[in-house]
Amino acid sequence: MKKPNVKRAVLAYSGGLDTSIIVPWLKEHYGCEVVCYCSDVGQGAELDGLEAKARAIGASDVIVEDLKLPFVRDFCFPALRAGAVYEGSYLLGTALARPLIAARQVWCAGQVKADALAHGCTGKGNDQVRFELTYLALAPELTVIAPWREWDIVSREDAIEYAHAHGVPIVQKKDDLFSRDGNLWHLSHEGGPLEDPAAAPPESMYRLTAGPDRQPATPETVTIGFASGRPVSVNGKALDPVTLVTTLDTIAGRHGVGRADLVESRLIGMKSRGTYETPGGTVLHAALEDLCRVTLPHDVFRTRTELAPRMADLIYNGLWFSPLRRALQAFVDTALQLTTGEVTVELFHGHAHAVARTSEQSLYRPDLASFDMTGYNAAEAEGFIRLFGLPLATAARRAALSREEPIAPEQSHV
Repeated sequence: MKKPNVKRAVLAYSGGLDTSIIVPWLKEHYGCEVVCYCSDVGQGAELDGLEAKARAIGASDVIVEDLKLPFVRDFCFPALRAGAVYEGSYLLGTALARPLIAARQVWCAGQVKADALAHGCTGKGNDQVRFELTYLALAPELTVIAPWREWDIVSREDAIEYAHAHGVPIVQKKDDLFSRDGNLWHLSHEGGPLEDPAAAPPESMYRLTAGPDRQPATPETVTIGFASGRPVSVNGKALDPVTLVTTLDTIAGRHGVGRADLVESRLIGMKSRGTYETPGGTVLHAALEDLCRVTLPHDVFRTRTELAPRMADLIYNGLWFSPLRRALQAFVDTALQLTTGEVTVELFHGHAHAVARTSEQSLYRPDLASFDMTGYNAAEAEGFIRLFGLPLATAARRAALSREEPIAPEQSHV
């Protein structure tokens, strides 16, 4: 297949092994200029020296954007409000960052008048889909280059050797083959010994959460304030989204909260294993779910709960910019307008669970919930029960008229 004529490509650049070797590879195989684009979504020290490194290996320009605030405020918090958790465990840290990075990469291509977009996602993973669906949603006219689907590099060992052969400085060692992705919401670990699902993750792998031998011996509580489902304070102190998450990361991380080790279903059809650390996000999820139970009517709470896996699937599958994701988000934003209040969460030995909650919008009424019958007419329950049970009574009468045998307990599967 003939390669497209590309003059300038914008590469989604992280400074890691894969994207670093792509710079010389693009110049060699496409003969194009390479502009490295990097979004700072909270990678921390990973970005140190990134610009100088990119230029040293052949990038004609390097653009770095600080996107920590929009990442948390406009991507993580909306997913949190929706209750989006993929397959019951994954809080979607990587999946949430990709559409933002890809969208700004498209913006960068417009700024430098590039005719192609490139990424370092493997041909087996989810991220290739997330990047390219965003490209299609925002700039379908641009050429997309995915080197992992073209070159003859088939393993991380091959990639390391390619880097050495082309003078690309890397941090990756052959005895540390974990593939990590970090941002303000989480840190993920894949590859290496994790490729054997029967092997427990080594304790030395973790970076954000303390192991059992380093956790405090007593529980700690933290109080989260919400306004319309948006986190706004910790222990009574108003905080911006970035500071709020990093504060909770520190508090929850020392108790080992936020670890998830799962074999998940990738979009392209295979199972893969990932281990995730999401300390602050785990506390926020526990707190908001508890506050929703207090402030949402049953039908709204139930509908949000039913839609949450659908929202998680959309995010996981790279459909952040789809009409359906926007529509579901509109429902969530409307549903949580009155979800305002504070929730106290207890942290201890890797667990986070709500222990107290207050809200001026609470639907809980002590006079109704109490065993004291004051203010409640119990006699009215009789009519309610008769109407609610009318279908049961009707079916029973039909059975009697037709001489149907009643269902024996062992046949009812109860």
